[in-house]
Amino acid sequence: MAIDIANARSFLFVPATRPERFSKALESGADWVVIDLEDAVAAADKDRARENLADGFSGLSAVQRARVLVRINPTDSEFHDADLALLAVLVEEGLRAVMVPKAAVAAEIQRIADRLSEDIEVVALVESLAGVDALDYLAKLPSVVRFAFGHLDFQVDMGMNCDADEEALIPVRFAIAAASRRANMAPPIDGVTVDTKDLSLIQRHIDRALGFGFAGKLCIHPAQVGTVNRAFTPSRSDIEWAQRVVAADAHGGAVFSLDGKMVDMPVISKARHILAKAQSFEEA
Repeated sequence: MAIDIANARSFLFVPATRPERFSKALESGADWVVIDLEDAVAAADKDRARENLADGFSGLSAVQRARVLVRINPTDSEFHDADLALLAVLVEEGLRAVMVPKAAVAAEIQRIADRLSEDIEVVALVESLAGVDALDYLAKLPSVVRFAFGHLDFQVDMGMNCDADEEALIPVRFAIAAASRRANMAPPIDGVTVDTKDLSLIQRHIDRALGFGFAGKLCIHPAQVGTVNRAFTPSRSDIEWAQRVVAADAHGGAVFSLDGKMVDMPVISKARHILAKAQSFEEA
């Protein structure tokens, strides 16, 4: 059983031009696999990428198809309409979700959902200042289940040149997390770490994402998946602590002491959230 997008931790990209990698990506441990028709595919290869996606998707099992998103080309791209025509077919074959890049105009995303299916789930990839400005409008769309942050394209859009710590992007990450919370959406997904070998770097990026309330990360290599999944999954010690807090809550949220520390309603709520999240992964 697939982990639903709202709870998914890891999203592994694979180019649509490499259909031999589709099954391998799905076996990597990633919660979801993003088959990419956009940035990973050169303009001259777009037609071949769509053909590969159509053939490769038909070769997947129903269970595998339920863990696939397709990142289409932007709505202002010459390739967009052909992408939608293919996805309309794939939806009939079990495709459940689409990633929309350069998300910025609510009406365009609504048009995509109307074309594909009323049940299609959209991950809106925020990659521009216009996207940040439109967050609250995008969040109102019933098809948009999560935001993802395309921090590299955002820097290009803004003419920024951030270092590895990306301190200049603090307001943007906060804005995306805040918009998600205002709309009662699932927490957002952070962008990629381009260094695929330095797992300490990806851990620092994950820690930063957790600090802003993000609950997942885009991955570009299978080696990153395990680190991402572990970091966004409650640890055994966290679960045991949460179980003790909930068990000790004998007065419906009244303040009490546990291990010499005050426990009040916010702490109890955090404990319940940890247990609910852990259970969602156990049931998947």
